[in-house]
Amino acid sequence: MKNGKLYIVPTPIGNLEDMTFRAVRILKEVDLILAEDTRTSAKLLFHYGIQARMTSHHKFNEHGTVRRVATQIEEGLTVALISDAGTPSVSDPGYLLVHTCVEMGLDVECLPGATAFVPALVNSGFPSDRFVFEGFLPQKKGRQKRLLALAEEPRTIIFYESPHRLVKLLNQASEVFGAGRQVCVSRELSKIHEENVRGTIADVQAHFEANPPRGEIVVVFEGIGKGKSEDSDTEESD
Repeated sequence: MKNGKLYIVPTPIGNLEDMTFRAVRILKEVDLILAEDTRTSAKLLFHYGIQARMTSHHKFNEHGTVRRVATQIEEGLTVALISDAGTPSVSDPGYLLVHTCVEMGLDVECLPGATAFVPALVNSGFPSDRFVFEGFLPQKKGRQKRLLALAEEPRTIIFYESPHRLVKLLNQASEVFGAGRQVCVSRELSKIHEENVRGTIADVQAHFEANPPRGEIVVVFEGIGKGKSEDSDTEESD
């Protein structure tokens, strides 16, 4: 019996040219592709002539399917997990399946590839040697508490946010971090209408109040100590 394996395969966050040669090859070779939204992924697979069998694996069904999928891998199936965009498990489904496979001693391999927060971090111009990735804030309760916990964070801070909650985030951050803290909002990364808006929280909030945002958004705040800790400074001087 052949050895089964789980591949975690990043997909483009916008521009289809960001798909790697290796990712295309793996998706053509596996027995099964698990997709967050099969309708979205079907367009990508068609573009690259990938005809592997595909089924859905998303946050609403993953608790009920991970054990079955892991058992199939244990029995010899090769499986690739993809999300709608970016790297699975990074603010997307995937953690539970990877965790289950690791617990069962199954082979797991994550391919390098697209994820939205890395280009947003680099585009911001803030220190990128050390940073805190917070993913999405809670939609309702707990937002203010999370921000307060980061008020004295010296490292660069990264959030994902939806367009209709962006101004709310900037308003709350202004209250906690101060309106003069520097921020960069990256929108529609790698797409035709990519935009990176930099400035103080007050200025960037005013921009998006006047120009309601659309698309996928990453928000990057400068840390209170501009990202470098005393340890980092010490290491550089040694």
